[in-house]
Amino acid sequence: MEDYGEPDESSWAYLPDVCLRHIFHWLDNRDRSQAALVCKKWNWAMHSGTLWRSRAITFYGRPSRAYSLETKSALWYVKKYGKYLEHLEIKLSNPPNTTFTQKFQVTVRGLLSHLAKCNSRLLSLSIKCLEFDRWIWKNVVRARFIKNLGTFLKRMSKQLDYLNLKGARVTLEEGCELLNSLSCLTNKSFISEISIEDFFCINLPVYRSTLFHQTISKFHSLVTLTLNYSCISDEVLDILQEHSAHSLCTLNIKCHVHDPHRQHVWGLSWANLAKRAPRLNVNFLFERVMKHDELYRILLAEIPVRSISLRSCYFSHPDWIMRPTLTNLLPAYCHVLQELTLELNNVHELLDDELLQLILSCKRLLFLKVWAYLSVTFMETLLQNRAERKCILTTIKVRIYTRHQETNEENQLLGDIHRKFRYLIDSELNYFVTIYPMV
Repeated sequence: MEDYGEPDESSWAYLPDVCLRHIFHWLDNRDRSQAALVCKKWNWAMHSGTLWRSRAITFYGRPSRAYSLETKSALWYVKKYGKYLEHLEIKLSNPPNTTFTQKFQVTVRGLLSHLAKCNSRLLSLSIKCLEFDRWIWKNVVRARFIKNLGTFLKRMSKQLDYLNLKGARVTLEEGCELLNSLSCLTNKSFISEISIEDFFCINLPVYRSTLFHQTISKFHSLVTLTLNYSCISDEVLDILQEHSAHSLCTLNIKCHVHDPHRQHVWGLSWANLAKRAPRLNVNFLFERVMKHDELYRILLAEIPVRSISLRSCYFSHPDWIMRPTLTNLLPAYCHVLQELTLELNNVHELLDDELLQLILSCKRLLFLKVWAYLSVTFMETLLQNRAERKCILTTIKVRIYTRHQETNEENQLLGDIHRKFRYLIDSELNYFVTIYPMV
């Protein structure tokens, strides 16, 4: 490889180190290793700690040779530059069998053990989609992984500021043990962001657990908390009010049809939390929880809702009538709602008028994403109202479902609407609309 180490041979030699590091920041591990061989200056720049603050490692269940080399390279670099690491993400992609999960457990144990010895600056850790409830995890392997992770969290508890264990699917005892690891030194944790979405096993009524309440009470400076509605209770809201009201800004709540979601939570508990935490915004994600009576029990008027996402996930049922939700329930948030996502298989009802009235009533609504059976003319009416400043939408993403296999006529009409409002779309909107045949 040609050496550009002499200043008179290449303008690259005059490039300041800060610029080199910025360029190298965008290279993957393989390209970085190649760049380090160019000259002494590049090799020296490659050892800068600023280049190794963030790393992501993906373990592929059925890896090609390229994927395998990528994983080995990432592991090597994390161990070599682990002392600089501030943000670590570990991804597990489609583990095929027990042999793979056992190797994964051993590898991650070694990695975490190494970081515990050399690193004193790790701020964020993300290990998502472990899915411990699957058969591929033998009990002993699962227990070892959880024990090792808990030990690592104890070691890093003073400095760690963000933890994401989405999709772990652990038991109540295992989950609380891991979370308690963050507060074992002082019986308090000042971590600011935790994601425990799908953290506990499906069908587990976490909201009833005194153990979970005790665990949550140890967090005293939460800014963002992501969890399932199966964890929400009056007790949990009171605990957040007592310990994190001064800092709490965001609650992300997922409600899945297979998770317990029929518990009774008082509006007063939400009102007290909102009063004590004036910066609080609540974002709801509903998956296949579409019936009005279920939503009515959850979406109380006292909640400071910023975002609502309702997803039917292509399931259709005559009992899922959306009209009462659009006309009676969601308008309660017309002064606070900023984002609305509706992914509906509403083949039994047309919702053009109801949806339009809801959008116009929500004075702060900026983001709209709709996948539903709608008429194409709905878009013309919506854009006309936007042009007349009757709403303030800045993002419009719509997938119009149709039962017609041939969509030439609808596409032509959609094109005419786009041309009519092109000045608005190009200058003020993040806009995407398409026709999607559902046959």
